[in-house]
Amino acid sequence: MAEPTTEEMMILSLSPVKLHKLPHLTDYLSQLPTHTNPLQHNPFYHPSDGFYITPSDVILRQIVYDLAASDAASAHPASAYHRAGPRRHILFEPSSIRAAIVTCGGLCPGMNTVVRELVLGLWDLYGVRQIFGIKAGYRGFYSMDPIQLNPKLVNHWHKIGGTVLETSRGGFHLQKIVDAIQHRGYNQVYIIGGDGSMRGAVEIFHEICRRKLNIAVTGIPKTVDNDVGIIDRSFGFQTAVEMAQQAISAAHVEAESAVNGIGLVKLMGRSTGHIALYATLSSRDVDCCLIPETEFYLEGKGGLFEFLEQRLRENGHAVLVVAEGAGQDIIPRNEAQKQERDESGNPVFLDVGQWLKSELKNWWSRDHPNELLTVKYIDPTYMIRAVPANATDNLYCTLLAHSAIHGVMAGYTGFVPGPINGNYAYIPVEEVAKAKNEVNTRDHQWAWVRSVTNQPDFMRTID
Repeated sequence: MAEPTTEEMMILSLSPVKLHKLPHLTDYLSQLPTHTNPLQHNPFYHPSDGFYITPSDVILRQIVYDLAASDAASAHPASAYHRAGPRRHILFEPSSIRAAIVTCGGLCPGMNTVVRELVLGLWDLYGVRQIFGIKAGYRGFYSMDPIQLNPKLVNHWHKIGGTVLETSRGGFHLQKIVDAIQHRGYNQVYIIGGDGSMRGAVEIFHEICRRKLNIAVTGIPKTVDNDVGIIDRSFGFQTAVEMAQQAISAAHVEAESAVNGIGLVKLMGRSTGHIALYATLSSRDVDCCLIPETEFYLEGKGGLFEFLEQRLRENGHAVLVVAEGAGQDIIPRNEAQKQERDESGNPVFLDVGQWLKSELKNWWSRDHPNELLTVKYIDPTYMIRAVPANATDNLYCTLLAHSAIHGVMAGYTGFVPGPINGNYAYIPVEEVAKAKNEVNTRDHQWAWVRSVTNQPDFMRTID
């Protein structure tokens, strides 16, 4: 008998598996009754074996392993999360449900789709009839009357950009918010918002637990920047990349049509450069991509100016894409600007696009006083944020909304639904509020960007 090959001998063990605990209402309310899931009798569904998700159904966070290092990998538990989807039994009787839906923070393609699908999912799947929209973000819980939502009202919302419920930053007052939730009798709360909103959702969840209220809370993370950790991507991101293409194409046309033309495009991305990265890879017209995860400098050997001068000499034009959070450490600012914060508590960034435009013109007029230079600056931020979701994001928003509903109906709380390696899971909102999805500049993807643009790595060389 032939000896087994090395490949045949490589056996990957995924034991043990660490399953992240998912908060449940019965953690502090032990006597809650259960009900048969109404989907069992829904005419649109025919539940069969495997239709309902069980507590043992999990999604592995890490699915890429080095078989040669399998012994080392198996020494550490594989991280896993509960799989999203309908459960055979639920903890809420549909006729007693009063659901509240709120949108917080900045705009993002798909916000209206998520609201629409939450309403339709609650209404059609589970027979919920008391669904309320909270206006103007967190402050709307305690300062405004809610609007009652139904399928007819929200029917066309997925075709509209922005949020019909309206939104705002700030206004987070924990006691007032939870008091209002309790006073109005809401027992399901769906929070759509960015990282700041998810931190708020954590506080609301903890306060509800402290008061031992029969109220389930779920967060649906919204950020165009795609900087939410753990999940594969944020809703609205693909729409944003698609829209960014139009700005890059316009910048390319402007640059090509001028003598020594530079098209400068600033894209969203405060702490991560995912939009800039994916837009650069998709466009192939970009000569240089600057993101927050990498440093760059302007003057001297290997700097941005030297690179752009070379491109202008070779091609007569150049296209430069910069994420809004890039270069913030090298933009001059006074003490007041260093301390400035927005209503959500985030540092106020200076406009890296306007700064770069000014620096480019100053550099050229200084080093090439007798030559023409045209810099066309395009900032499509609000155009990108305000558009409706594209087909891919619309589908994604539907799956997120339905996943959230199934989890809440089963009594889970303090969680976020989202895809992990293509499969939908429930993740504790505390983990999501802390995690960041930054661009890994050491992996193949960033190397691919640099191979497409042929830009320098901006590492200063010591002579």
